[in-house]
Amino acid sequence: MASAITTLAADAPTLSAANTGFMLICSALVMLMTPGLAFFYGGMVRVKSSLNMLMMSFISLGIVTILWVLYGFSLAFGTDSGSLIGWNSDYVGLSGIGITELWDGYTIPVYVFAVFQLMFAVITPALISGALADRVKFGAWVLFTGLWVTVVYFPVAHWVWGAGGWLFELGVIDFAGGTAVHINAGAAALGVILVIGKRVGFKKDPMRPHSLPLVMLGAGLLWFGWFGFNAGSWLGNDDGVGAVMFVNTQVATAAAMLAWLGYEKLRHGSFTTLGAASGAVAGLVAITPSGGAVSPLGAIAIGVIAGVLCAMAVGLKYKFGYDDSLDVIGVHLVGGVVGSLLVGLFATGGVQSDVAGLFYGGGLEQLGKQAIGVFAVLAYSLVASALLAFLLDKTIGMRVTEDVEVAGIDQVEHAETAYDFSGAGGGAASRSTAAPAPSAASKKVDA
Repeated sequence: MASAITTLAADAPTLSAANTGFMLICSALVMLMTPGLAFFYGGMVRVKSSLNMLMMSFISLGIVTILWVLYGFSLAFGTDSGSLIGWNSDYVGLSGIGITELWDGYTIPVYVFAVFQLMFAVITPALISGALADRVKFGAWVLFTGLWVTVVYFPVAHWVWGAGGWLFELGVIDFAGGTAVHINAGAAALGVILVIGKRVGFKKDPMRPHSLPLVMLGAGLLWFGWFGFNAGSWLGNDDGVGAVMFVNTQVATAAAMLAWLGYEKLRHGSFTTLGAASGAVAGLVAITPSGGAVSPLGAIAIGVIAGVLCAMAVGLKYKFGYDDSLDVIGVHLVGGVVGSLLVGLFATGGVQSDVAGLFYGGGLEQLGKQAIGVFAVLAYSLVASALLAFLLDKTIGMRVTEDVEVAGIDQVEHAETAYDFSGAGGGAASRSTAAPAPSAASKKVDA
C-alpha cells in the first residue's frame, strides 16, 4: 500500500512555471483579440456608427469578466450536473481556490485556466455584435450580453469542454471553439437579426466600410492573438501538440486568404483588402476546432475549403433577405461548421488523439459525432438567442428609432463622433496664408 501511494504521488502533476507563463501569455493574446475585433468591425461600418461598433465589442470585456468571476466559471467548469451544466461553490467569486491549486490533470493553476477561458467567454458575444451594426440600442445590447452568456455561452461551454458535458463525453472534437465560440455566436447572430429586422436602406443604400485600414489592422490583431487562442488551448506544450496547432493556424489562415481572393477575382474581377481580411478570419475560424487533429496538409485543405465556402456564403443574405451587417453568419457560422465537420474527414489520429477521420481510415463515426455537436449547438443558440432578443424587444426595445439610425447611432447613443474635423486646417501656418475675413459691409452684400 505504501509503495502504491508513493507511485501515485510521483505521478501527480506538479506546477510548471514554463506552462504557467506560457498560458498567461496566451491569455493576454486572446484578450487582445477583442479590441482587434472592435477595430475589424469598426472599420467595416459607416462612419456614423463606428464608435458604437467599437463599444459593442469593448463592453464585453467589462460585462463578461464580472459575470465569469461571480458565477460563469462555476457554471461552465464546475462539477457536472446532468451533463448539461456545472457548479462548484468554490468557484463562485473565485473565492475558494488556492493560489497554487492545479487544474485537474494539468500543470497550471486553476486561476490560470479560469482567466484563459474567461477571454474566450469575452470575445464570443462580441462576435455577435457585427451582425447587428447600426440599429441596436447600446443599453439593450449590454443587457442582452449579460443574459446571453448566462443562458447560452456558459452552458454550451460546459457541454463542449466541461468534464461530464454531454458533447465532451460523446467524443466531439473542438480543440479551441468551433462549436462553443463560432457556431454559437453565428447562430445567435442569425436568431437576433430574425427578430430585430433589417437596417434602413438594406439592399438599397450603399453601406461600404468607412476605413479599410482599420479593418486590416483589426484582422492583423486577430491573426496575432489567435495563436494564443489556438495553441494555448492544449494548456501547455509538453508533448508538442500545441506547436502543431500553432503551425496549422498559420497554414490554414494563409490558405483561406488566398482561396477567398482567388474566388473573389474569378467572381468579381478584383483582389480586395476586405476580401483578404475576411478570408484570413474564415481560415482562423475553420482551423479553430480542427487544428489539433490534422496535419499541415490537412490544414491547407481546410483553409481552402473554408475560404471558398465562406466567400460564397456572405452573399446568401441578399438572396434570403436577412441583414447580417458584417457577415458574422457567412464567416463565423459557416466557417465554424466547415471546420468542425472536416475533423471527421481530415483527423490523422496522430496529433491530439488517436481518433482518425474518414480519409485516414477512421470511417464515418467521428463525422457523425461532429455533426451532432454542430447542429445541437446551432439549434440551441439560434432558438435561445431569438427568444432573448424577442423578450428584450417587447420590453425595453432592442432597436433605435429610424431617425436615429439614419442620422447616426454614435451621436445619440454615445454623444460622440469617431472623427472631429472642426480643427482641420486651423493651425498657425494656415491662418497666416488665409484670405482676410470679410467686412461687415461685404457680409451684407453676400446676404
